Amino acid sequence: MKQIWMAAAFSMVTSMAHAAETVAPEYVGDAAQGQAKSAACAACHGQDGNSAVADYPKLAGQHASYLASTLKAYRDGVRVNAIMQGLAAALSDEDIADLAAYYSEQDITPGATDPALLARGEALYRFGDQDKGISACAACHGPTGQGVGSALFPALNAQWAGYTEVQLKLFREGTRENLMMNGVAKNMSDADIAAVSSYVEGLR
Repeated sequence: MKQIWMAAAFSMVTSMAHAAETVAPEYVGDAAQGQAKSAACAACHGQDGNSAVADYPKLAGQHASYLASTLKAYRDGVRVNAIMQGLAAALSDEDIADLAAYYSEQDITPGATDPALLARGEALYRFGDQDKGISACAACHGPTGQGVGSALFPALNAQWAGYTEVQLKLFREGTRENLMMNGVAKNMSDADIAAVSSYVEGLR
């Protein structure tokens, strides 16, 4: 009986080990393939991920992990945008990984901060506003706005102020859902949002 049990256990362990060996490794995006697949994206986001106007975000230099997560959210209907949902609907996980790899390797064009908004924007970004219950942006997005790819905290540096401003208002209204960002933005006035959005555009 003991020999039968040992044989069964050995067989199970062997099968598990074999299964572990045959699991396909996670696909790593190919930037060259991503560039080839990016034609439809270029109309709004520019050929290298640097959009021409603030209506569309710059994608260049963004973390591949964040870009992939965002595209999947559009594709799966978790994040709502009529244009992006339509474009992302046909993308496979491999397509998304390729596109994310391509844009993450591009250099973002620098932006500028409105001097009139610099003091308030920097104060909010670096220190928050304890009296208003606003957390410091730098706590998650870093002192230079580079973000943290492993935590899906996006890079903000050099992003269009106009785009960031719209997103913060969506977070404040709850139209765009993210528990952390909803909590931060709900206490921000229009002036606060304008100031910090302008500040991050000038970050390098």
